[in-house]
Amino acid sequence: MSNLDPAIQSKIESWLNGSYDDETKSALQSMLDNEKYTELTDAFYKDLEFGTGGLRGIMGIGSNRVNKYTFGVATQGLSNFLKKTFPDQQVKVAIAHDCRNNSDTLAKVVADVFSANGIYVYFFEGLRPTPELSYAIRELGCQSGVVLTASHNPKEYNGYKAYGEDGGQYVAPYDKMVMQEVQKITNVDEVNFVRDESNVEIIGKEIDDKYLAELVKLSVSKDAIKRQKNLSIVFSPIHGTAGVLVPPALEMYGFENVTLVEEQMVVDGNFPTVVYPNPEEQEALSMALAKAKEIYAELVMATDPDADRIGIAVKNDKDEWVLFNGNMTGTLIINYMLTAWKNAGKLTGSQYIVKTVVTSYLIDRIADSYGVECFNTLTGFKYIGELITKLKGEKEFIAGGEESYGYLIGEHVRDKDAIVSAVIIAEMAAYYKDQGSSLFEALVAMYVEHGFFKEKLVSVTRKGKAGAEEIQQMMANFRSNPPATLGGSKVVILKDYQQSVEKDLVSGESTPIDLPKSNVLQFVTEDGGIVTARPSGTEPKIKFYCSVNTELESADKYHETAASLDFVIDSILKDLGV
Repeated sequence: MSNLDPAIQSKIESWLNGSYDDETKSALQSMLDNEKYTELTDAFYKDLEFGTGGLRGIMGIGSNRVNKYTFGVATQGLSNFLKKTFPDQQVKVAIAHDCRNNSDTLAKVVADVFSANGIYVYFFEGLRPTPELSYAIRELGCQSGVVLTASHNPKEYNGYKAYGEDGGQYVAPYDKMVMQEVQKITNVDEVNFVRDESNVEIIGKEIDDKYLAELVKLSVSKDAIKRQKNLSIVFSPIHGTAGVLVPPALEMYGFENVTLVEEQMVVDGNFPTVVYPNPEEQEALSMALAKAKEIYAELVMATDPDADRIGIAVKNDKDEWVLFNGNMTGTLIINYMLTAWKNAGKLTGSQYIVKTVVTSYLIDRIADSYGVECFNTLTGFKYIGELITKLKGEKEFIAGGEESYGYLIGEHVRDKDAIVSAVIIAEMAAYYKDQGSSLFEALVAMYVEHGFFKEKLVSVTRKGKAGAEEIQQMMANFRSNPPATLGGSKVVILKDYQQSVEKDLVSGESTPIDLPKSNVLQFVTEDGGIVTARPSGTEPKIKFYCSVNTELESADKYHETAASLDFVIDSILKDLGV
């Protein structure tokens, strides 16, 4: 071990001599014998950090890897938190997992630890979507829940997302309290892995049925679906959990012409048919698009492995298939729901919608036109869920979303939900088809009525310690020397979410921002452009969200106006130096 850092050597020895199983020790010794020092360093140079959203990392042996021991420590810490927080109750949790390699066996380990700590476990019989886990927590009266997923990360990854009793991911102060309990565990011997079968109950179809019944209640255009039940839809779960619930949900809504991408209905954590299982990437939808072209379909939908994000493709006015970005889909959903609620006479002044500060401000404008309040939260759907819980009983939530392809319609869960999004998007397509229109034409009509907003996200990667320092310096420079102009327009407002202050750069006046502190900067230009700089919390990246807008005179000016907005975005990115 002479080629290894002494601290890493010490940690490896503690695994070789500690209470770890023989298989782990044997594999670790093999890595040492084969002098895989780089791999060993990566696997042991730090502990896999339990952050505000849980754990996520590469699967393998080591303290910085996803395995039964790192998940065991996380679960023991969460168990300790729950027993302290609910001392006089029978604590209950729900556990679900996605399609990733080892998710099922790791989920059983999580159940073992909870049950060993006297916590009652509702354990899904097979893979299930993340939003159904959120639903189950509230439906079963649980105090917490865990879903094993790494969302749309590459196949080498897995993860552990922890939820509170409201069905939402933990937010302050509870997220930090859970983290502290996990950090207190310094030895694997402190983890109780001995399963208590009397504390484990298998669940499945009965929760599926209740969840699906909630989705059916959210339909607002039943007559249009009856007339357009043959709308041709292609759907792919990209080997993931949505294959369990999207097909029956579409059937219950009344859609009779749904074609599944059979190769991607196969549950497989290796995601053999895609490079990345991410519906934000065009490549991930390539098989679904090929099927759509083959059968002359009208709508393509695909979801990520844990079914909380959805991507769609439709035909444009040139009969070309185009992918909508997250802002386009989210804005269309909210515009549709507000239209339907207004037509049904259900807008009473007590309704609201929610989005994040980096999501299209066209949503704010549309909500205003309907007299519906629009809240903006920090990036992360947990903040949207937190607000829904806070306003429960006071105001009525219609829909919400974020630009990263995550949406929620209705209050049945507290996380983004690709299952309900799929049925509402399909209903929306049926509604507009029933009017002799299409989703693309509806999008353009919305731009004509409310303004043409165009957004682009650019991520700049800077790896390692030097990269992290460079990103910090970029943010410091933007704070101390904000750009005077962006895309040829004067910067008039600086919003600093770290300092919780909005500054008018023309008048010099400052107003407070009533949101939790976050390392985010926003520049607002004179012509209504908004540029947001935000370092990623999970990756070595800094993200720039650009939003520009103008009036769209008529539908036939769409492509020309889109090109002019793209030019402005390119100019802004050039001014930012990215």
